[in-house]
Amino acid sequence: MRGLCFLVVFIFSFFSMALNQQGDISMFSDVSNECHKVLGECQSKQNIVRCLETKMKNCTLVKKLPRRLPRNFYWDTVASTSEATVTTKDGHVIRVPPEAVQRSMGGQQNSSQVHLTVSVLNHSLFKAPSENGSTHEQVLGVWLGEQDVHNLLNPVRMVFVNVNQTGRGECVYWEMSNNSEQGSWSTKGCNTTRNGTDFICECDHLSFFAVLISPNEPDHVDVQRLVYISYVGSSCSVICTAVIIIMFLCQRKRKAEHSVVIHLQLAASLFLLHVFFLSSTFWSQEKDAVCKSLGILLHWALQVTFTWTAIEGFHLYLLLVRVFNIYIRRYVLKLSLVGWGVPTAIVVVCGVTGAYGRFTLTERASNTTVAMDLCWVTNKAVRYITVNGYLGLVLLFNVAILAVMVVKMRQLRVRSVQAGDRVRRIWKDWVTVLGLSCVLGLPWGLAFTTHGPQSISLLGIYLFTILNGFQGVLMLLWFISITWKSVREEQQSTKDLTLSNLNS
Repeated sequence: MRGLCFLVVFIFSFFSMALNQQGDISMFSDVSNECHKVLGECQSKQNIVRCLETKMKNCTLVKKLPRRLPRNFYWDTVASTSEATVTTKDGHVIRVPPEAVQRSMGGQQNSSQVHLTVSVLNHSLFKAPSENGSTHEQVLGVWLGEQDVHNLLNPVRMVFVNVNQTGRGECVYWEMSNNSEQGSWSTKGCNTTRNGTDFICECDHLSFFAVLISPNEPDHVDVQRLVYISYVGSSCSVICTAVIIIMFLCQRKRKAEHSVVIHLQLAASLFLLHVFFLSSTFWSQEKDAVCKSLGILLHWALQVTFTWTAIEGFHLYLLLVRVFNIYIRRYVLKLSLVGWGVPTAIVVVCGVTGAYGRFTLTERASNTTVAMDLCWVTNKAVRYITVNGYLGLVLLFNVAILAVMVVKMRQLRVRSVQAGDRVRRIWKDWVTVLGLSCVLGLPWGLAFTTHGPQSISLLGIYLFTILNGFQGVLMLLWFISITWKSVREEQQSTKDLTLSNLNS
């Protein structure tokens, strides 16, 4: 009886071990023995990219592959001293140097060859937020043996063919995060060259590779030029707006018109804007508290400038439309409270939310990186609301006012009967319209033309940088013209009064 019990226990243990071993073998074959099925198996996982990275390194090819391999799967057996080359059905070419093959063997002396596996994946599998552009439709996954391969002296070369995208692009690889299941596209260790519609990527490691398309970003040479234009234009604007303030202070003996005072306030806001812009770029590497303070001041100065351009439009509306009964008690004081008070309230609210800090404008192309750091608004929602949204409302109002002014000018010119002076008056009217366009801040509207086809957006960026960078210079010319006109009219009235006194 005891022997029978021992026999039953032995048989039960044997079958349990056999079932466990069979389960382990089936699990292993499901995970690693059939490389061409890995993609299908990983698509049911929560993190597809992590699954592919793990299973492709450990999988082995079955001795007898199916006649019809998946269209996106390629493999080759590579000798340790030879270069591996794989060409996909779409024409993409992957060349792996002998150095990478030798490193993938991990120093195994008995092994003389290794398996190279390439899979063409859809970019939708790689979910990562990117503000720099969008990836090309196809991603190349390259695996060589079980060892990690990186820091190669002879890089892996990949050619992405027929990337029919207007604009620039750069080669990137998928960098997995150590602390989470997420990842992001990175350019570390990768160089980019372009040959027509083909992108040539050279990277010092193996991973998932793609081309990141940036259709709306200018070239790094253009970015460097725009940075110089910004610095030169802001410096000139600081000088010119300071000259406007000095000219006004020297003429305080005469009572200034409301229009002149409003122009002065706008010039003062431009002076502060360009001073704080230059300060925020030069001292952007200072302590966080200093940079946040400069970001607050720069944002405040920009809001003040937008507000005073809106006040310019409001004052022009009173002159053109209301004409009569436009006396407002303490008019300039009330405008000053709005022009300086509203931006202050906006910035205080934004400051409480902690929306300021170091902001980096970066442009990458091949091995060249052009970056400009400045202290600015780091919160994207705050930027869109207080900059884009506020500017849009101001421009809509001022464009309507300018359109009314053009209609009024045309009506006055139609009534004129002096045909000989018509050409000169047309030129004079155009100069007036251009001057008022600058005063009303219409060049700021070019910021909305920087999105779209690259040729149009690049032209818009250059015009925006030049006109707004040198806005202080244009304001000085406008201020001189209206001051000279006022002085000439005053001299003419004095002369007429003197002649009338002599005749009497």
